[in-house]
Amino acid sequence: MTPTDFVSALESAILPHVFNPWRDRCEVHDLEDAAARRRENLRLVLDHALEGGVTTMWIGRDLGYRGGRRTGVPLTDEVHLASAGALFNDAILLRATHGPIVAERTAAVVWRVLEQVRQPVILWNVFPFHPHEAGEPMSNRCHTRAERQAAWPLLEALIDMIRPERMVAIGRDASYALTDLGIDAHAVRHPSYGGQSEFIAGMQTLYGLSETPPLFAAAGCA
Repeated sequence: MTPTDFVSALESAILPHVFNPWRDRCEVHDLEDAAARRRENLRLVLDHALEGGVTTMWIGRDLGYRGGRRTGVPLTDEVHLASAGALFNDAILLRATHGPIVAERTAAVVWRVLEQVRQPVILWNVFPFHPHEAGEPMSNRCHTRAERQAAWPLLEALIDMIRPERMVAIGRDASYALTDLGIDAHAVRHPSYGGQSEFIAGMQTLYGLSETPPLFAAAGCA
């Protein structure tokens, strides 16, 4: 499967109370061609990852409404969209929304560590879409087991395409889900809910790092 094929498979997915950023358009925040922009962002990241021989994947739980839902790049908010492009051979990644740039706290911490690691990493989620409460599209909820099982072939296809030598599960939910799916991964604390320091320390241990760079500016993040 090629990155183009993979993005097309993502685009075709439809689930209730789930926003698919590579297919759906938010009538409040998105540009007219938002889904197409997000598809192209992800395709570029995957193309450059394969060209550069990326061997590591960081896996979270699911998309948040302030991050990958808006950019099409998992664990990446609009504040760090340019950072993602720079990490992948200076790819030009485009905003898909209008109005002020929106930040996400989890993305800020993840990219704080990536700036220190200075190695391209495929960022993904066990459930690749944004699950939300019924009638509340700008809310976050944990995906269900049934949703995870429905999306499992997509994660399997991505792993087959990337063939990572190292996988890192970000948070307990992601770790349990990957274990449930028979995937071995190194587990680190999720940076939200007071876990920022433990997440950074876990990644520094994993990568043999010592210095902690300043946190990216992330005004208004959540």
